[in-house]
Amino acid sequence: MPTYIYAITAADHPLKLDGLNGVGEPASPLRTLKTGSLAAVVSDAPEDLRAKRRDLVAHQSVLERLMADGAALPMRFGLVGPDDEQVLDVLGQEEEGYRDRLTELDGRLEYNLKVSRAEEGLLREILTESQEARRLSDYTRQNPAAQDQKMALGELISREVQAREEREAQELTAALASAAERTAQADPTKKHFLNASFLVKREEAARFSQAVDEEAERRGDEYEFALNGPLPPYSFV
Repeated sequence: MPTYIYAITAADHPLKLDGLNGVGEPASPLRTLKTGSLAAVVSDAPEDLRAKRRDLVAHQSVLERLMADGAALPMRFGLVGPDDEQVLDVLGQEEEGYRDRLTELDGRLEYNLKVSRAEEGLLREILTESQEARRLSDYTRQNPAAQDQKMALGELISREVQAREEREAQELTAALASAAERTAQADPTKKHFLNASFLVKREEAARFSQAVDEEAERRGDEYEFALNGPLPPYSFV
């Protein structure tokens, strides 16, 4: 029977799974597979597994319980192995690498930060600082039929927006990196120019949150900071 995998831990992890259920309907009982110095928390994989809220919550609850008691390598929702035996084979083959990664993540949490900026403020900044943008803007206002200049203005603004957002994303990540152990950049979203994850020591979490608050205050109301966490450290597994 296929095996659903929630996380990998050290074999001596407390693995306090009482009161938790696995994915599926009816919920699959949780169990552990151990080999050498590692353990995998697993259950039987349901045949019709979908990303339903019930199953997503079950998966997340297992990860949160494990992380509260020690280091765990979280698996993303929906990871299924052919059977218990092959999961154990992989644990044995990759034992050293998994142990090293567990050591890196022990006592650490992930925070994800997304930042957006009001479009009006960014456009105002571009028109203030770019002489060419001002010239094209003035010209197209006075000559509404000037399609070539309108296209040139649009292309110029698009380039400026991208360059400025990339620069600000780098500046923000660098400013917060000192309060974290590692950073991982993800692709920007349609709304957010910064989408970054930070690996933070548990005892440094308050300092990291304060650093984010200080950056948000420094940049003002044009910016919107959305900090999410603590999270399972998916970005650093």
